[in-house]
Amino acid sequence: MALLMTLIVCTVALTILAAALSLQSTSTRLTHRAIQYDRSVAAAEAATEKVLSSMTSDYLNGGESLVINNLNIYRAGVPTATDSAYWNNWVFDDGASNTAQTYIQRQVSTSYVVLGSTYAGLQALVSTYTIASHASDSTSIQKVNPGVYRQIQLAAIPVFQFMMYSSDDMEISCGQAFTVTGRVHSNKNLYVEPDSSLTFGSSVTTVVSNIFGRYPLDTRGAPAGSVVYTHPELKLSPVSALTLPIGASNTPTAIREIIEPPPTGESPNSAMGRLRYYNLCDMVVTVSDTGVVVTSGNYNNFATTVPASEAANFITTTNSFLDAREGKTVSPIDLNIGQLTAWSLTNSDLRPSLSGSNLTSVYVLDKRSLPGTKLGAVRVRNGKILPPSGLTVATGRPLYVLGDYNQTNSANLGTTNTITTQPASLVADAITILSDAWTDANSSAAVASRVAASTTINAAFLTGAVDTTLGHYSGGMENFPRFLENWGSANICTYNGSMVKMFPSLYATNAWNNNNNVYNPPKRNWAFDLNFNDPTKLPPKTPSVLKVIPNQWVTLAAGQNTPPATP
Repeated sequence: MALLMTLIVCTVALTILAAALSLQSTSTRLTHRAIQYDRSVAAAEAATEKVLSSMTSDYLNGGESLVINNLNIYRAGVPTATDSAYWNNWVFDDGASNTAQTYIQRQVSTSYVVLGSTYAGLQALVSTYTIASHASDSTSIQKVNPGVYRQIQLAAIPVFQFMMYSSDDMEISCGQAFTVTGRVHSNKNLYVEPDSSLTFGSSVTTVVSNIFGRYPLDTRGAPAGSVVYTHPELKLSPVSALTLPIGASNTPTAIREIIEPPPTGESPNSAMGRLRYYNLCDMVVTVSDTGVVVTSGNYNNFATTVPASEAANFITTTNSFLDAREGKTVSPIDLNIGQLTAWSLTNSDLRPSLSGSNLTSVYVLDKRSLPGTKLGAVRVRNGKILPPSGLTVATGRPLYVLGDYNQTNSANLGTTNTITTQPASLVADAITILSDAWTDANSSAAVASRVAASTTINAAFLTGAVDTTLGHYSGGMENFPRFLENWGSANICTYNGSMVKMFPSLYATNAWNNNNNVYNPPKRNWAFDLNFNDPTKLPPKTPSVLKVIPNQWVTLAAGQNTPPATP
């Protein structure tokens, strides 16, 4: 009995031991498998990150066309020993048995998409990209092949959806009560420095910081006014930058190239070439010492020439006036917008090359040789009536707006009612508003004698500025459009549009000054043009700033490149 009992006990003990050893072995295998699974998921994520990094850089530097051109490069761009010796033993696939490949799929929205999160309410053209990768360690005893699924959105945001946008630092100072009705965004710092009451009526986003105080080089002393954020929850910083796809530098100086003609040999399809207004506009007006030449745009290789006799109906080059801020005599290329509109509706020159459509954009190239005492510029005048599809006028030179612009209903002058306006933008080195009362002959008189009249401008401005230097304030966004008249307390400058500060001015470079016979400021009745919230009413050739938006991240089972449908 003792022997029997001993055998039974030993058998039970051995059974328990065997079970314990089996459990431990199973646990070890499961633990190893779990560890291997986690390692494989991390490796698969590294593969998607490599694609995402390249895609993001290409998109922000060259736009989506560059991304599309490089899709096959991304698909073959899995981590290798070239990146790190760690990847020697790893095998990647796209979930469809294609090794050394990453799964990438593109889906394009056919209409504008309303964004959420930081830029909630902005509308963008969005392409959604799905990226999926699987990874396995070839040296592992237990083969696991999980994957990672990533989804991102490449958003192109029309820049004229902001009331005020700056590619660099932005300053807002005001000596009178001032309300900013639309979104504000600075790609660097925003210096809020009111000397009266300043109110922000919408979101305020900054890439670096929102600072109550003067720009470091501004020596005017601490601001004495107050600021109110109507929606403090929309005051956000830091946020990611919104940039044009012009290349790796993307500095304000580099951005300025979008208003210049291309250098010899530059392809219109290059990253910069695709953004140049010279290449985008329907019509190009070239003025040189020998005369005026008007042609169609790059869309048909500038092949159509407008007869000089017709161009003379809307282009004049014989006027001149003094710009007191610049201290130079301006020799403007005057563009009579009313006459241009009438010609556009009936001409047999440009309309056929535009498939019968109306003219929507003009680029003016000034190639004249002028002495240093004169300033080459463009001036738009008689601009109440624009072509039916709107109009963008662009130039690399300074631009002057003479009189009411883009308002056919006299009852809406001086108001924020833009229901009868057309989509419009003015793009230049600097923009100066000349009131309805302006006369060239009176331009050299003392500022007290250059008396303005109330004037209404309805157009987006994309232009440059002279930044603050030691002892010289830039004038801020409240002086972003320049003035040369004595507006007085009774005369109002009404502006409905979007102000985009993109680059330093190159030609109109004298510092802001309202104490030296230059101007007395108007009462500002400024508002964001709500038409620009409708993508169909944006100005022709509106540029877009770019944003990469992360969307979905999930793990995948082996052999999948899309997650299973949610029940």
